[in-house]
Amino acid sequence: MKYIWQSDHWPNFTYNLETLLEYLSESRKEQGAVNKLGAFLELHTEEELLLQEALNTSAIEGETLNTDEVRSSIAYSLGLPRGGLPSNHHRYEGLVEMLIDATRNYDNPLTDEKLYSWHVALFPGGHSNLHKITVGAYRSGKTPMDVVSGPPGKEKTYYSAPPSSHIQTEMNQFNKWWESSRGRLDGLIRAAYAHLYFVSIHPFEDGNGRIARALTDMALAQDEKSGKRLYSLSAQIHTDRLDYYEILEKTQKGSGDITEWVIWFLNTFIRSLKSSVEMIEFTLLRNKFRQNIIDKKMNSRESKVINKMIDLLPVDYKGGMTNKKYVQIAKTSPATAKRDLQELVISKVLIPQGGGRSISYQLNRKMLE
Repeated sequence: MKYIWQSDHWPNFTYNLETLLEYLSESRKEQGAVNKLGAFLELHTEEELLLQEALNTSAIEGETLNTDEVRSSIAYSLGLPRGGLPSNHHRYEGLVEMLIDATRNYDNPLTDEKLYSWHVALFPGGHSNLHKITVGAYRSGKTPMDVVSGPPGKEKTYYSAPPSSHIQTEMNQFNKWWESSRGRLDGLIRAAYAHLYFVSIHPFEDGNGRIARALTDMALAQDEKSGKRLYSLSAQIHTDRLDYYEILEKTQKGSGDITEWVIWFLNTFIRSLKSSVEMIEFTLLRNKFRQNIIDKKMNSRESKVINKMIDLLPVDYKGGMTNKKYVQIAKTSPATAKRDLQELVISKVLIPQGGGRSISYQLNRKMLE
């Protein structure tokens, strides 16, 4: 079987620009909506988007990360408070630093050394799961780099990458293309092109998918001329991961026309932008509520419970806040919970619903006016 890198035209991919125009137009429209809201984006929202990117770029590869430890690493890297989070943030520090570097330092040249540093950051112990791998260098040796799945003895090969002896030449060419294509290709097409190009070379023993997605983020940041993270493309790719693998396999077994791949990429990008608009709008709503109750003198128990309810906006707290739920969340006595809830009603942070034993409380929506 002939793979894309064995084509006479490699790595000069072709695509039908006329077919892509409607997808590019929709992408730019959604991009504009996100950028407009991005002006109000706070560091805590960027933290949440970075968390989604870290968790999902790993989940695509079948790796489940500890959410609190990743959040702790992000808070440490962004200089945010880490109250209540694990103090050991080093486990995922490299992954987080790679993701931050890809967007914040988008204007820096792409070199072998940068890619090596990302690879070392992903595998600081020199192991992938239980297997020792070469880190901080492109793969070498004669073992074929095959993308396979299935149980031992029944593996199916989806793709075979260029042999190790070709890698340095391929990466020299890739890095040169990266610099020369900037400003020459439409930025969104370039991001799709770069993702496919890099993952088809598969230059490292492991981590190629995560680095390809970091490069995609870098290309998108270059297109937007902004180091601010406004969406998580990996979160959407993870949602659509079966389609992701399918279109990759189809394109990598093709002749070099990547029109269908770019369409898939742009549609995925559009969905990630729409999700981000919703998330940012909800975050701004929650921030408005917090701002409007800033003068309310709440104790630490009350703050903990109210913040938990605010985090669900615009959805109401399911079943309302009750005395029993308050006791569980605030780790306090029923008598103290009752007194706190009464204080929150008096200060107009909460409004009661029902009465007697069935009384419950919701956030006072007038605080959003």
